[in-house]
Amino acid sequence: MTPSDSAMPDVPRSAVRSASPLSVLAALLDRSVERMAEAAADVRLFDREAIREAADVWDNNLFPLFWAASASNAGAREARAASVLEWMAGLGERRRAWMVEQAALAGQDVEALLPPAEAHRPGRNYLGHVMAPQRRLTREYVEELGADYDLATATVRRLRVERAGSRLTAFLQFVVGRGFAAEEPAPPALLNVWLDGVTDVDFVSPGTGGVVLDAGTGETAVLLGGDGLLRGAGGECHLDDRSWHLSAAGRRVDAVTPPRPGRSERLRQPPGGDLAPDAHAAATLLRHVMWELRSVRYPEHADRVPVLPLCRALSGTGGAILAAGAHADAHGQEAAFRDLIRGWAAQGGPHLAHWFARVLRERVGRSDLIEPPRVGDRTPPSLAAGSPVVRTPSKAALVMASWTAAHTDDQVERPAAAQLQLALPPRPDAYAPGRWRLRTVGCDEPEAFRLRAVAFEGAGPLVHEGTPTAGRGLDLHQGALYVAAGDGWSASVR
Repeated sequence: MTPSDSAMPDVPRSAVRSASPLSVLAALLDRSVERMAEAAADVRLFDREAIREAADVWDNNLFPLFWAASASNAGAREARAASVLEWMAGLGERRRAWMVEQAALAGQDVEALLPPAEAHRPGRNYLGHVMAPQRRLTREYVEELGADYDLATATVRRLRVERAGSRLTAFLQFVVGRGFAAEEPAPPALLNVWLDGVTDVDFVSPGTGGVVLDAGTGETAVLLGGDGLLRGAGGECHLDDRSWHLSAAGRRVDAVTPPRPGRSERLRQPPGGDLAPDAHAAATLLRHVMWELRSVRYPEHADRVPVLPLCRALSGTGGAILAAGAHADAHGQEAAFRDLIRGWAAQGGPHLAHWFARVLRERVGRSDLIEPPRVGDRTPPSLAAGSPVVRTPSKAALVMASWTAAHTDDQVERPAAAQLQLALPPRPDAYAPGRWRLRTVGCDEPEAFRLRAVAFEGAGPLVHEGTPTAGRGLDLHQGALYVAAGDGWSASVR
């Protein structure tokens, strides 16, 4: 389940105002930056999905925004912006819901500027077969699912429980047997389950013994092999099964789903056109920043993405783009876009300015826009008497815990694995003293993996067992999380 599934924010209608399409576009960009900064402000409440979602919006919408903002007159700018908003909202129900939600938080009414939402229709793959839609986890859907798949023999392939600000989310992937004849050769059918507002977690690997899905009133429970349990406020399911079209449910959907559209109907290109050189450079750099922010989708990379510095560099960017595009002549526009780039570098500081300059040089062949500052080598802390000695911290806050069973994926053998994201106390030699820091560690072939919900209840005692060269166990909150890494961890917890 993604954050866009959450209830709409309680924004008074008097606080939401109708506005021009261009101002709404700018407000959405500025709100995205604010949302990402909020999600990373305290890594003990790190919201990786919120950062990924906000950055992902701008992958293919930044160049259209610059194109709209740099039109020759106000009428053309607004007309272009309206087409960009329509394109953005047409990328699916979740994208439209995100736009409405975030615009409302920015005090804007985007829905008044959009055409009516199209009714959702199941899709077909390149072979023309209907594909299973993502569905709310309800009693009716569980009954439908049980008629086609054997949940009693399901096994857990993946489990992930993760912070999303003040709440918890969970993802489980099950290998489920089919109750119908599939086309051969057929990869295993996978049932993906998302839970939001998670309150209970009790899991011990390997997660065999079947699954029971209980979609009750006001809560959803996933019972694992009679012993394990995850419970949340609501859930969603999606079947990843290339043979789903042969199931009873798939045949019913196939009978009422139109044929796959022709190629010209499927390919929808974003609105846009050529940009002047400096506007193009600014759009390219900004898209690379969004790509870097979006890379938190990979947990092993999330602790290396400087989310807060990047958001600080982009503060006020939406309004600045509008101001640059509002210049009456092309020369003034280009000068304003050059100033915008240099403003990002100044707000981001020397390390980001150095990275910005490299992106501009390598991606658009421009070395004239930012003077790369001299970034001195960081001096390691002295080991002399009185200097801080970095030791394994005695406490940590759990941000994410995941476990994956050994399996074959596209004919490649994948070992069992565990991965943890921990918020660790500040280090005395850190660039940002006083700020908790994110650390991602993993191991292959874990000998034990146990997880209970209490492991996520803030900072707790962190205990290491063993030595770096032998098996190392990691215990948090007195056994609420315990992982035994037979071959050691991918990185030290320091």
